[in-house]
Amino acid sequence: MTADQIIFLLCAALIIVSALMVVTTRKLIHAALWLVAALFGVAILYVILQAGFLAVVQVVVYIGAIAILFIFAVMLTRREMLDKGAQTRSNWWLPALLGLLILAGLIFLIIGQPAFGRTAAAMPEGVDTLRNLGTALVSPDAFVLPFEVASILLLAALVGAVYVASGNKE
Repeated sequence: MTADQIIFLLCAALIIVSALMVVTTRKLIHAALWLVAALFGVAILYVILQAGFLAVVQVVVYIGAIAILFIFAVMLTRREMLDKGAQTRSNWWLPALLGLLILAGLIFLIIGQPAFGRTAAAMPEGVDTLRNLGTALVSPDAFVLPFEVASILLLAALVGAVYVASGNKE
């Protein structure tokens, strides 16, 4: 095994364990911190793929903005953060079985692809991927609308957190 493969397996384990802890922990603030760990693992995967810009964006936008905004929103509410209800339902096995069937189907589809197992070709010299990404983000024909919708969603989350924290229940 190469060093990249070992790092990939460690990051994959970190992401999977962190994601499971996000949905199974009882404290909301701990779930937010596990979410930060999972997002950090994804940033490491971007570094392995030699996508430095995406790794920086992952850290700055997702860890630095969304996760911290979520943590501040949880801290501003000042309510009891423990779930009082039962953690499992009596028929928990049905969604678990459905999830495993969907996972098996996805694995079957991925393995059945003719390109499965091949590595990607190296990028040709002289291709400016960062310029292409910047053009795609601000071009009206590409991703400017989803980019703006994401910014409005973040603003709405911030306004909602301030409203919940203020305690105005009119």
